[in-house]
Amino acid sequence: MTSIKSGSGTPPFPMWLRPVLVATAMLAIVVPAIVVTHPPTIPVPVHTRLAMPQHRIVPPAELPPVEPVEFVDLSPEDARAFNAGVPFSTLPNPAARPFRFSGGEEDRARALDCMAAGVLYEAGDDTEGERAVAQVVLNRLRHPAFPKTVCGVIFEGQERSTGCQFSFSCDHALTRWTPTADAWRRAREVATQALNGSVYKPIGYATHYHTDWVVPYWQASLDKVVAVHSHLFFRWTGWWGTPSAFNRTVSSSEPVIAQLAPLSDAHKTAAAMADADAALLEASAALGLVDGEIAPSEAVAVSGGPADPDSLLVTLPANATPASYPALAAHACGGRKICKYSAWADAAATPTALPLAPEQVATMTFSYLRDRDAGIDKMLWNCAQTKRVDRRECMKQQVLMTAMPVAKDADVLGGVRRKPDADHRPAPEQGVSAANP
Repeated sequence: MTSIKSGSGTPPFPMWLRPVLVATAMLAIVVPAIVVTHPPTIPVPVHTRLAMPQHRIVPPAELPPVEPVEFVDLSPEDARAFNAGVPFSTLPNPAARPFRFSGGEEDRARALDCMAAGVLYEAGDDTEGERAVAQVVLNRLRHPAFPKTVCGVIFEGQERSTGCQFSFSCDHALTRWTPTADAWRRAREVATQALNGSVYKPIGYATHYHTDWVVPYWQASLDKVVAVHSHLFFRWTGWWGTPSAFNRTVSSSEPVIAQLAPLSDAHKTAAAMADADAALLEASAALGLVDGEIAPSEAVAVSGGPADPDSLLVTLPANATPASYPALAAHACGGRKICKYSAWADAAATPTALPLAPEQVATMTFSYLRDRDAGIDKMLWNCAQTKRVDRRECMKQQVLMTAMPVAKDADVLGGVRRKPDADHRPAPEQGVSAANP
């Protein structure tokens, strides 16, 4: 090995060491320069990058605000990372007390279908998730910061395009997706159990939840309680999240939710009645009637008389549209099990008694028949006066009732077509006539 000779008594300097020293010196100069000009990217935890509201415990004397649903601008991956870093509360998590709905039959029907829609559209066709959502609804129902009806809780903020508490109620989900009959039945079963005292214990008194791929701003003021699949459940911190805060007396008078009408007979009927009330009151005003002086239906309907009290001969309000006819009929028929509603747009053409003459049948504008025992609920339009997209809604055959009794299967209103069987075919001598307008 070649070496460099040094002075007397000095060990020789190896030749191979020179390039090593030179390289070391170069690195000592170059590396710091690179670091200065190209600093390394060090991952910053998501928690330190978010400007979340300051955590605040609301005192018992102050009702906690129900904040609109507004999300932090994060990718699903970052949101999951953030949510995973939020610890679960270590405080006790007692199960909620059982709740039992105590309202009347109609209010219970509306509450049940509101609850069913809420759990299905929020949790999907998943029984455990639906039970968890139902418990949140009941918890909110008892908390003074929220509405005091089941439908009020679920559809809070539905009038806003954003800011509703349950997103499906204002993002048009009800018109974009229709559940299967089995999914709707299962959701109604969960709703029935919840309204009859069933408790989903894991979430305790949680009043909020969200999926793990989003971060709402309200999360900063609540305690994380439990996770159910991809949903995280929260309750208010401090006294407002304890069992003592859930002491509000609820209301059993459930509101009508018009957007539930396609799914719910309870809301469909009530919404139709409300629309009919409005239309009839407006018609009464147009006729010069004083509010409260006469019932709206009395202003436009004439009974078929003592011989046939279930028949109504009606003049339609002048401002009524064809789409409003079913609501007007539902209002006029009220709670009757059997109702035969015949309506004319022209007051001069409206008969005042039965039986009807052929020319009166031909000018009939709309007909409705209800027979709850027979399962009949049918309405038809005179398509010579009103065009219908579905031709099955047009009057093709009118069967007119007189005071003479007929078999139930033949007891149908003018404009309602039913196929009579061999045993119940109406005979001409029974006083039943037919015409085709």
